[in-house]
Amino acid sequence: MSEINLDLNYRPTLPSRMDTPIGCIGSGFIMADCHLVAYRDVGFNPIAIASRTPANAKAVAERHSIPAIYDTWQELLDDTNIEVVDIAVPPDNQIEMVRETVRREHIKGILAQKPLGKDYAEAKEIVRLCRESGITLGVNQNMRYDQSIRACKDILDRGYLGEPVLATIDMRAIPHWMPWQERLGWVTLRIMSIHHMDSFRFLFGDPVRIFASVRPDPRTNEKFAHEDGICLYILEYESGLRAASCDDVWTGPAREGAEGDIYIRWRVEGTDGMARGTIGWPEYPDPSPSTMDFTTKGQPGWMQPRWDEVWFPDAFAGPMAQLLCALENGTEPEIGGEDNLRTMALVEAAYQSVAEHRAVELEEILNS
Repeated sequence: MSEINLDLNYRPTLPSRMDTPIGCIGSGFIMADCHLVAYRDVGFNPIAIASRTPANAKAVAERHSIPAIYDTWQELLDDTNIEVVDIAVPPDNQIEMVRETVRREHIKGILAQKPLGKDYAEAKEIVRLCRESGITLGVNQNMRYDQSIRACKDILDRGYLGEPVLATIDMRAIPHWMPWQERLGWVTLRIMSIHHMDSFRFLFGDPVRIFASVRPDPRTNEKFAHEDGICLYILEYESGLRAASCDDVWTGPAREGAEGDIYIRWRVEGTDGMARGTIGWPEYPDPSPSTMDFTTKGQPGWMQPRWDEVWFPDAFAGPMAQLLCALENGTEPEIGGEDNLRTMALVEAAYQSVAEHRAVELEEILNS
């Protein structure tokens, strides 16, 4: 093999036009501390904001120098200066906003949060609404833009690892659960596991089927009843590749007096090499870049490229960048609605697998 090039393609491609006017709906943590921080750092142009609590919208606007503040999201949508709408609200509130947004002829694109609606059926309707209205839909499936995940994709594409044989993600971390999850009654599969399933799809394409097993997280179960707390699942690929994840949001009694052992690690083994990585998100708000090491046949030692960017908030520039590039080029976004439907279908297949205690093929959901 020729000399290994460690100048990896891990950054998002930015649009030529950086001043596209963006209207922001929502002023919670994801918008205030992730989207808008990342947008400011790369030079995007959010010009307006609205949220359920106007006082919060005002505070976020002042923090990020956003000139226009609206009392309602409907008023924001009526601002004809806005070309792209960034919707950062709970999943069961998204579809109402999409229905209203597609009625505005001046809106060219929507960036929606993951999960895209509260279930696969709602995601299909959101995609249909945008398709039939000619609006370009991107999805904020931002783990695809974690630096280590994109770097892994690059070395896979360069052939450094050969044919993928086994891929794993081991998550031992305690997320901050949102209040709206209690009313929806689900925890991990649609919030954390969806990132891992989408990352597997990004790296390797669609699996044939998934087998999932779950149990409640004892800590969260004290707050509200749920099924999908701790989640284990296996993705089977036509090639023989197997991808598996253990999404452990309990991690033992680390909040109840015992020592903690918190991390997210991933690993990809191929016929010609192996890569291993860490995701720095559990250390947030301390800036902790994700890492990747890899080794390949014929090259001594481990290659260890490193970078300064972190998943939260830097990776959040990627989903908006790919939407703006798509609008600029007249193409489908890298994480467009049609593509993300397949991630939503995979999550839906996981729920069906849990309910029926069997492996469920992705096509069963896509054809339903």
